[in-house]
Amino acid sequence: MRKILLILVTIFTTHLNAQIQTPQPSPKANLKQIVGLTTIKIDYSRPAMRDREVFGNLVPLDKIWRTGANENSVIHFEHDVKINKQMLEAGSYAIYTKPSKNNWEVYFYENTENWGLPEEWDPTKIAASVSVPVKKLSHKQESFTIGINEIKNDYAHLQISWENTLVEVPIHFITDELVTESIDSVMNGPSANDYYNAAVYYMTADKDISLSVKWIEKAVSMMDATPYWVLRQQSLIYAKAGNKKKAISAAEKSLKAAEKAGNSDYIKMNKESLAEWK
Repeated sequence: MRKILLILVTIFTTHLNAQIQTPQPSPKANLKQIVGLTTIKIDYSRPAMRDREVFGNLVPLDKIWRTGANENSVIHFEHDVKINKQMLEAGSYAIYTKPSKNNWEVYFYENTENWGLPEEWDPTKIAASVSVPVKKLSHKQESFTIGINEIKNDYAHLQISWENTLVEVPIHFITDELVTESIDSVMNGPSANDYYNAAVYYMTADKDISLSVKWIEKAVSMMDATPYWVLRQQSLIYAKAGNKKKAISAAEKSLKAAEKAGNSDYIKMNKESLAEWK
């Protein structure tokens, strides 16, 4: 009898613990994107149109919206960023919006522990806000989407889109400040690769080209056999500094090394540069 009871208890307990799993109407999404030296993470839910009119119906106009479904849509910045000339400190923020016909107000809200809207909206918790124009999509977007696009070293757009509506929030990143701090820190005992990376960054960021020349020469001097890609960058740095003679010499060395390695891309780039500089 005890054995039968034990079996029944086990079956009953197993039944209680079992859960039926079904698809969520607004599935969760996670986004991770690096811009420059800053990692951005976004956690949000993605409701779908399902033959419904969204803006002006499902989502009322001129009222603060949770910007998605279920819990807060939350964005996390690894480093400080600038939004609408406002410095937004590193950390996590809830994304709230106020959609209107021609523009949206976008809010970065300090309290991220809400299911939808806060019980009481507190304007003092708005860390940054911006008004952005509404753009019309050429297609119907079934699922609500948040993304990071138009990415450059120090700039990107936070894009929010659904139905036939798109809004874009420009975000500026302190990449140059972070790189400069890194260079200053590392240059106390730099390797050849440190000199190389610093030189290339200074060239591409239009900073002091004389320092770029100094660092690339130091990098090359520390290498036993200078790779063709390093010589390629050295030639570009010399060219930008106005020293065509040294640029040609470095490009010829890079071409020879690339031919030996069988890298057709660098062979082509060096030949094109030599044709331009000679």
